[in-house]
Amino acid sequence: MADSPGAELTLDEHDVRELVRTVAPDLAALPLTRVAEGWDNVTWRLGSDLAVRIPRRERAAPLIRHEQRALPLIAMQLATASIRTPLPKFTGSPTQDFPWPWSIVPWLPGSPVLDRARRDNTAWAAQLATALVTLHREAPADAPRNPVRGGPLATRDDSIRFRLADLPTAIAEPLAQHWRDGLEAAPATESVWIHGDLHPGNILVDGDRLSALIDFGDVTSGDPSYDLAVGWLAFDSEGRHVFRRATGRRYDEATWVRARAWAAAVAIILCHSSDDRTDLRALGEETTVELMRATRSTAV
Repeated sequence: MADSPGAELTLDEHDVRELVRTVAPDLAALPLTRVAEGWDNVTWRLGSDLAVRIPRRERAAPLIRHEQRALPLIAMQLATASIRTPLPKFTGSPTQDFPWPWSIVPWLPGSPVLDRARRDNTAWAAQLATALVTLHREAPADAPRNPVRGGPLATRDDSIRFRLADLPTAIAEPLAQHWRDGLEAAPATESVWIHGDLHPGNILVDGDRLSALIDFGDVTSGDPSYDLAVGWLAFDSEGRHVFRRATGRRYDEATWVRARAWAAAVAIILCHSSDDRTDLRALGEETTVELMRATRSTAV
């Protein structure tokens, strides 16, 4: 298979402090600790209340700008559902030593649910449903557009089939069936704000309550089914039932079929391209198990 994308630029503690100094000199001496690294960005905790969010490859740079632009528009919207977001406090521009935009954001309470047992997530499933119904409102015509998130499934068909060909038949076949079902479903009839990367690593909980959604780099205007894939990424069958029921009649059946297909796509990508990230590969494998169970059941 393959590893996740490598970093094109790596900054040490001194480098990050120098970036911080360009926008907030009074913060540059605060304690600084590297705490997380994803496919696109690396996060450093700054003091107790802030974090520095920095692209690790050129492809992620426009996504930071999208986040900086969109979050002021949607953070208040999500706040009505008691969900916090990393609304930038400072937006950093490229410097002579670092060529991409970056941000200083609040350090939000809670911990990612990536390492939690799925059975423990049912407690906040209804909260997440409410948050997504709140988020999924018509986006302005000039909203950021992501070329691979929230569009028609057909635009990703070649990429998904390429990865499927490398997976063991026992898991490739059920995932492929869900993908085909999504391709055959009725297309989206709306274009709304979507998070665009809603997996357990970007969901924070505090105790048994959903506290924040983070990493809005893939925020875009598009098909809400992309976000609803979280039903299979984060929950077991019980949690998924609670999650879907809490959305009421907001989404039609075709949207849920497309959502299941997007969950299959994420599982395929993670199983194929996360050999160096055991946490993400485990997420792909667990999601595959949930989708295989869905193959044998009429439940969502």
